[in-house]
Amino acid sequence: MQLPKILVTGAAGRTGAVVITELLRAGYPVRALVRRQDERSAALQARGVEVAVGEMTDVKAVAAAMQGVQRAYWLPPSDPAMLTGAAVFVVAARQAKLESLVVLSQWLASPSHPALLTRQHWLADQIFAALPGISVTRVTPGFFADAPYLAPIGLAAHLGLFPWMFGDTLSAPPSVEDIGRVCAAALMDPERHAGQTYHPTGPALLSGEDMAAILGRVFARRVRAIPTPLPIYLRAVYLDGNPLVLLGSMGHYIEEHRRGAFALDAPNDHVQRVTGRMAESFETVARRLAVLPANRRSTANTVREFARFMLIPFVPMPSLARYMRALQVSAPAQPEYVAESAVWRAEHGLAPISAPGVANDFAPLILSAK
Repeated sequence: MQLPKILVTGAAGRTGAVVITELLRAGYPVRALVRRQDERSAALQARGVEVAVGEMTDVKAVAAAMQGVQRAYWLPPSDPAMLTGAAVFVVAARQAKLESLVVLSQWLASPSHPALLTRQHWLADQIFAALPGISVTRVTPGFFADAPYLAPIGLAAHLGLFPWMFGDTLSAPPSVEDIGRVCAAALMDPERHAGQTYHPTGPALLSGEDMAAILGRVFARRVRAIPTPLPIYLRAVYLDGNPLVLLGSMGHYIEEHRRGAFALDAPNDHVQRVTGRMAESFETVARRLAVLPANRRSTANTVREFARFMLIPFVPMPSLARYMRALQVSAPAQPEYVAESAVWRAEHGLAPISAPGVANDFAPLILSAK
């Protein structure tokens, strides 16, 4: 029996690459939607993947990419036009009469969140949920182990430093591989996963000190968690080429972390339940990244990392406030972090808000989770 063809967006990205690998391994024909023809799309073609080229907001390009496809994976870009892309994807999915979709969303997704991207995630979820005749599975991770936590792994490897912005709170970050495997499993068995929402996490709640100790084992050296001011962190993220709209949301995500949002429903068994495999540990991810050439201990790598570390405070930053205003997207009249959001709490099975200062409801969960 011929397996159905599956469209994967964000194929050159982190989760998209894992989804493609899992689907190919299981024998599924795969079509990848990419923004441009380059060496990454050529590598996909060399693996037997069909490649369609087009922007996520291009109705004709997305509709053409869905011709002959039965299932699809939607990876939302960190882009102000995310909602336009979601609408285009839904229109094309209806026209192509797809049978199922897997949507990567966000743990924090809520309608009145101060972060624009998070409000857009929630609205995109509503658009997909209203899609008639097509089953939808949502995957809602929090922060990945790979990023932001291990994005500066070079500092740990070469200088023994682990930047930490999140205070005393904990999280159980999932690996990119586990997130991708959950998405792929849902694509391969849509009847089992139709209408489900999965929140993949890692296997253990960890503090910044815990993560630093793990990195110390990985690199066989002392690694210290160092409190890092938001402006310095944002300069490092900007230097890495991340989009401004993401930088404009990061301060709110850090605040959510400090309030304990990523300790809720963590750890859980969603990865094992969906994939049949235990969730990867933070140490497993760190060891996978540690063997990359840039993270191997050498004089040249240490000098390069030290030079970058010294450069970060002097990186010229555009005004994020001006950039966000220029998008001309009005902020909510009463912005709410997830602990304060009646909608988010109801959607996640938490008790209704009972009094002002409800963020403190998270404290027992944070303290008892260790």
